[in-house]
Amino acid sequence: MKKITLIFLLFFANMALAQEKMTTNKGIVNFEASVPLFEEVKAKNENATCVLNLKNGEISSTVFIKFFRFKISLMEKHFNENYMESDHYPKATFKGKIEGFNLNIIGTSPKEFNLKGILKLHGKSKKINTVAILRKSNNGLEIITNFNVNTKDFNIKIPEILSMKIAETVNIKTAFWVE
Repeated sequence: MKKITLIFLLFFANMALAQEKMTTNKGIVNFEASVPLFEEVKAKNENATCVLNLKNGEISSTVFIKFFRFKISLMEKHFNENYMESDHYPKATFKGKIEGFNLNIIGTSPKEFNLKGILKLHGKSKKINTVAILRKSNNGLEIITNFNVNTKDFNIKIPEILSMKIAETVNIKTAFWVE
């Protein structure tokens, strides 16, 4: 009887701990560094991870640089080898907090929250302050962000000859569905 009670308690304790965090490994990160009148410079990564702490709104995400996909394979090669140096800097991470996060006030309609944290990319770190849009979905919670970063802040060098074709300010959009 003691064994059954212990197993029962461990099972429910594990369920309670599991509800403290929501995660996904199927998040999407898009970036665009296009300049008008030149070829589109944008890519998508559909393998980003995200962990959200439901008690305090702390959030972290990781994206592996080599998983970004471009329409043109040569762009992907140059992106990894020349700009992002993905063999040396294989991932980008974000760690921050959704201010005022409370799961009980989030419904199926989008709700805006301030998101503050540190983006680490290409060996450099930068504070990010943006808006996170949250809403409940069928299986969990949808988290959407949209912000800009400057390549110089992360020591990403764009050759002079290409500086007219690639924007210094890069738009980053993320979408996570945590469960």
